[in-house]
Amino acid sequence: MHKILDEFKAFALRGNVVDMAIGIIIGAAFGKIVNSAVTDVMMPPLGLLIGGVDFSNLEWVMKAAELGKPAVTLKYGLFINNIISFVIVAAATFILVRGIMSLQKKEQEAPSLPPAPSKEEVLLTEIRDILIKK
Repeated sequence: MHKILDEFKAFALRGNVVDMAIGIIIGAAFGKIVNSAVTDVMMPPLGLLIGGVDFSNLEWVMKAAELGKPAVTLKYGLFINNIISFVIVAAATFILVRGIMSLQKKEQEAPSLPPAPSKEEVLLTEIRDILIKK
């Protein structure tokens, strides 16, 4: 049992797992921001442009409410909101990843300086230069 706990600890504390956890937390927060941007900022003007429609309230009643039972509805307006949210998140993620890849590519393309000559090479070069002068 102790071996399993040690293996799990080694797994959980690896850099990849920690990075992934941070990414998930930030992603969840980013998702809330995008959801608010879509439902609170983008959809009202869009609904106004197409005749005052509030997408979140668009639904198709498949069976009306009766005797205390709720209506059976197909809420396609919420589905449209979620599609727009997905497109915005996908576009933002694409732009972010593209920027990161561009920065990484620039780092890889940057010419690296040749390594400094070793002490032996410097000494041999000095000896060679002295011998050439004589």
